[in-house]
Amino acid sequence: MVGWIVLGVVAAVLIISLISIYNGLVAKRVQCENAWSQIDVQLKRRHDLIPNLVETVKGYAKHERETLDAVIQARSQAVSATGVEDQAQAEGLLTAALGKLFALSEAYPDLKANTNFIQLQEELTSTENKIGFARQHYNDTVSRYNTAVQSFPANIIAGMFSFKEREFFEIEDPKEKEVPQVSF
Repeated sequence: MVGWIVLGVVAAVLIISLISIYNGLVAKRVQCENAWSQIDVQLKRRHDLIPNLVETVKGYAKHERETLDAVIQARSQAVSATGVEDQAQAEGLLTAALGKLFALSEAYPDLKANTNFIQLQEELTSTENKIGFARQHYNDTVSRYNTAVQSFPANIIAGMFSFKEREFFEIEDPKEKEVPQVSF
């Protein structure tokens, strides 16, 4: 009789532990999805600002078509990117193209003094900061989730219920990490 009670208690503790581990993995997965959606919101804001910025620059820098086209193309790639790795690569290219666009303002004092350009530049800078914080939060969340998925005994539950590791949002191409060089 005592053996059955002990066995029942052990089984109950085991079941409660498994449920707790499973629920913890689900919670961490949802946190990853939420963190990614925060990045997505800021990237959408960034993508929405770019056409206005390009149009403002067009009025002042008509012969800088190559740079403007590069920004437009990079924005298009970033908007259509899917998955963390593709999004990170596309955003790295867009950041480099925007750096070249902002460098153009140095050659055009009237553009640099334009209120609309200044406001758009400030909004974009603010958005870039928000994207940076959202990326950091996402990567921290992914780190906690991946650690949980790989840790024993959660890795057994993760394997049974197809919890897969998440990708970090990082720029992998060293060229994209460099500050763009622009010469006139």
